[in-house]
Amino acid sequence: MGQIHDVEKLTDSKYVNLYNVKATSIHNTPVSYFVASRAKSISELKLKTKKNTPDGVIIYSIYGENKDKVVLIRQYRYTLDDYIYEFPAGLVESGEDFHEGAARELYEETGLTLSPLKVDEAYEKPYFTTIGMTDESCATVYGYASGEISADAQEDSEEIEVVLADREEVRRILKEENVAIMCAYMLMHFLKDEEPFGFLR
Repeated sequence: MGQIHDVEKLTDSKYVNLYNVKATSIHNTPVSYFVASRAKSISELKLKTKKNTPDGVIIYSIYGENKDKVVLIRQYRYTLDDYIYEFPAGLVESGEDFHEGAARELYEETGLTLSPLKVDEAYEKPYFTTIGMTDESCATVYGYASGEISADAQEDSEEIEVVLADREEVRRILKEENVAIMCAYMLMHFLKDEEPFGFLR
């Protein structure tokens, strides 16, 4: 296993920071590795705490009387200078349970109300998003969405369009659009499974 010798914080931003990790690889090669993290200090990095607390939450929700539409957002992202399809998602606030965070984020981004499902811990525990670049991890909350779409609670810095996609539209999105990978895998389930949440049983 590699050995970390030093960590330097390079930025001081509100939502994400860059850290330089000085280490030696298992082959005794010097390593200078850059890590983006939601951590506000070196002591909060997961490489220090060894705890996988979720930084964020992703919401996979189904909408409609026939439970035949999935709630997606089409969001402009500066990293692409383009739009990408994602599940509603966001950061978990300090002291907030991620299930509460999911309901709050779904409402803020879409105006919809979430009725979460109770699922086995293995399906909702936090998993790492892009471990080659960041120590960020996100939990997933599943449920049914109801109500009317509204942008009233969206932040001014966000550019979000809410999409209620049936299977035909999901098939088109997967073929033709930019899609976040975690969302894409779940949409493949949505296409093939008669009961969208059947895999959770």
